[in-house]
Amino acid sequence: MKKKAADIAFIIFGAFLFALAVNLFVIPNEFGEGGVTGVTIILYYLFQWSPSIVNIVLNGFLLIVGYRFLDRRTTLYTIIAVAFNSLFLHLTANWRVQSNELTVNAIFAGVLVGLGIGLIVRVGGTTAGTVILARIANKYLDWNISYALLFFDLIVAFSSYFIIGAEKLMLTIVILYVGTKVMDFIIEGLNPKKAVTIISEKQDDIAERVITQMDRGVTVLSGHGYYTKNPKEVLYIVISKQEVSPLKKIVKAVDPAAFITIHDVRDVFGEGFLDISK
Repeated sequence: MKKKAADIAFIIFGAFLFALAVNLFVIPNEFGEGGVTGVTIILYYLFQWSPSIVNIVLNGFLLIVGYRFLDRRTTLYTIIAVAFNSLFLHLTANWRVQSNELTVNAIFAGVLVGLGIGLIVRVGGTTAGTVILARIANKYLDWNISYALLFFDLIVAFSSYFIIGAEKLMLTIVILYVGTKVMDFIIEGLNPKKAVTIISEKQDDIAERVITQMDRGVTVLSGHGYYTKNPKEVLYIVISKQEVSPLKKIVKAVDPAAFITIHDVRDVFGEGFLDISK
């Protein structure tokens, strides 16, 4: 229950940040946007239709169509995200920031969009619309969620060219790009992981210390030297970036002659890391 409450709190905060991006930076500067939000903004520019009402209507329709591709929890979280996003779009409709620098405004819009959607997606929710399409692409095509979302958002953004013009469209692309990078960082980069392989004559001692001192699992792979043909046991360990230094100290203390390689890891699923069902 505590985790679910924390997830919902992140979703509400993310929806608030996303609404701020739209009302503080996008609409006042006549930028476009991607996805359903981009459609609602175009309709606002053309007919002055309320973004909050159009947002909940269009996203509600897409949620009905795409709910079969989402699990029960994701569907619940998405409903919460869409509802609060529409609420905050209404409550912050008259909020403004005094800034005439279009480029700066575009960058901050992208940052807030990325933070908002990133927080929602990170805990397992979506903002419906193209985020549903991005999650489907991630599930069935193994596309990166952030870049799948950028792809679908660009389609909508380019359609706004005839409404906002070339300059504002270029700045809209800046918003989408910045938002994608920030979102990517929030979803995957807050706690980067490292995969470490260790070849040592004292692999048992190293593995024992890693398990007892760092509380990390160790996988033992069988290998052999190509030239000598001597069999070797290779240790494979996945740790956080902050745990690299303690691991090096363990290896140095046990076997200074050990051979170590460290790799960046983008996605880690399983016990002690992310739940692959999310």
